[in-house]
Amino acid sequence: MAGREDGNRQRETHAGTGPAWAEELLEHLRPSGRDVRRVVAWLSGTVGATVALQDAAGNLVAGNRLALDEALVADITAGRIASAAWESRERHLRLVRVEHPSRACVLAVSRQAPFDRRAADVVTHTAQVLELLLTAGESTAAGHRLRRATADLRLAILQLLMVEDTVAARRVAAGLWPGLLDAETACVYVVESAPAVRDRVAEECLDRTQEDALVVRCPAMDGHVIVVGPRDTTGDALRSLVGRHPDLFLGGSVRQSLARTATAYGQAVSALAVAHFRPDKTAVYAERTHPERLMDPVALRGWTSRVLRPLDTLPHHTRAELLATSRLGLEFTAVNAAKVLGVSRNTVRARMERVETLLGTDFADLTVRAVVHLALNTQIGLPDARVADGTGDPGLRLADLLSGPAVRTWAQDLLGRLDADARNPRRTLRTWIAAGGNAERAAQALGVHAQTVREHVRSAEPVLERQLLAAGTDLYEVVLAHLAVGDLDLPDLQRPA
Repeated sequence: MAGREDGNRQRETHAGTGPAWAEELLEHLRPSGRDVRRVVAWLSGTVGATVALQDAAGNLVAGNRLALDEALVADITAGRIASAAWESRERHLRLVRVEHPSRACVLAVSRQAPFDRRAADVVTHTAQVLELLLTAGESTAAGHRLRRATADLRLAILQLLMVEDTVAARRVAAGLWPGLLDAETACVYVVESAPAVRDRVAEECLDRTQEDALVVRCPAMDGHVIVVGPRDTTGDALRSLVGRHPDLFLGGSVRQSLARTATAYGQAVSALAVAHFRPDKTAVYAERTHPERLMDPVALRGWTSRVLRPLDTLPHHTRAELLATSRLGLEFTAVNAAKVLGVSRNTVRARMERVETLLGTDFADLTVRAVVHLALNTQIGLPDARVADGTGDPGLRLADLLSGPAVRTWAQDLLGRLDADARNPRRTLRTWIAAGGNAERAAQALGVHAQTVREHVRSAEPVLERQLLAAGTDLYEVVLAHLAVGDLDLPDLQRPA
């Protein structure tokens, strides 16, 4: 120890500078060096002692545990005394109170040599540095907790919107963001980035939208940030952000009611796929002719009410839960739907299986999925009151809806785009759909390789301007087109549950 102390005395400064140990201690206040454990280890080496930093409960915060008098520690942590010293022939001990935002701590320093002025000064100043670091750490931790809680709250609001519970979503949002969801409609955007920078991108989305939008880190896709924007300015703000960063992409929905947030989210994801091929890296879901818009609206509503009538016997909240979960489960995978809803994938599957049982059908059949998807999306616009007049006529059939001239013309035009391809991808696509989207079974039926089936289906996507290999609205529209022209048999949704 004498050599160490002599060396430090030789390095004590000249006018205007501090001792070398002080400069070393200040280095621990730099952003890159703020670590309580490192400071305690530095103190141990600097004064040649065993050092412990512990709280009032005796929990060791840093250093090595020392045998301390509990009553003395209690007096120091309670503020009755600020410091204490004790010595014997074998040991010299110093205890100093270290303030902490939530609890006081004791810095205990034990060494064989007596404490000279230098050692005492080092201990005192180290205690002050530890106070600063603990306070800063507590503030940083509190900030992290606040940001995490706020992010969790935003996700909860999104999940309520996804299951059409707009009343609860508004109630939750009103506490922190008054007026955020006062609008009846909104656009949903998805910003895609590398997962490693998503947190930064989410913060920039908040800054750009000035918290006039609901910004959520997507629970299903690590690189996605979901933005629900009731204001018209949200799209411009996000496009400006994407324009400044070469590695960002943006997909947006058309304006939808808040109750159709899940539908808008699906549109934004679909548009995001297109954005990857656009020079400005942005795309808005293209409004196109959807088959349901070509059907008689009264007949469509009546058919929908009849198809979903087995669910009408359930309590209202259970019925709404099953409908919302099935709508998302048909649009996305069970795993992703579960992440978006904040439930387990087994819960999603159990709810969908219950709907299958009530409807007396099987979601493994793509034609069934397409038809139920049509009913579920039509149901969103229906009033809560059950249809009890002639529009619920049990004789109304899906064939009646699909046999209209407008629907058949749309279907023939859509599938006719594939006829120019000599490989006959239309036959492959029809067989693949009949096989439940299974390339191996379709290949066996066609007598070709499974990879050939996948290539044909993939090549049909740009021609039909729809994603087929990912389940969702695009695929179900193509299935309905096959049903309308008679290339596939109509599914039976009237089997008893």
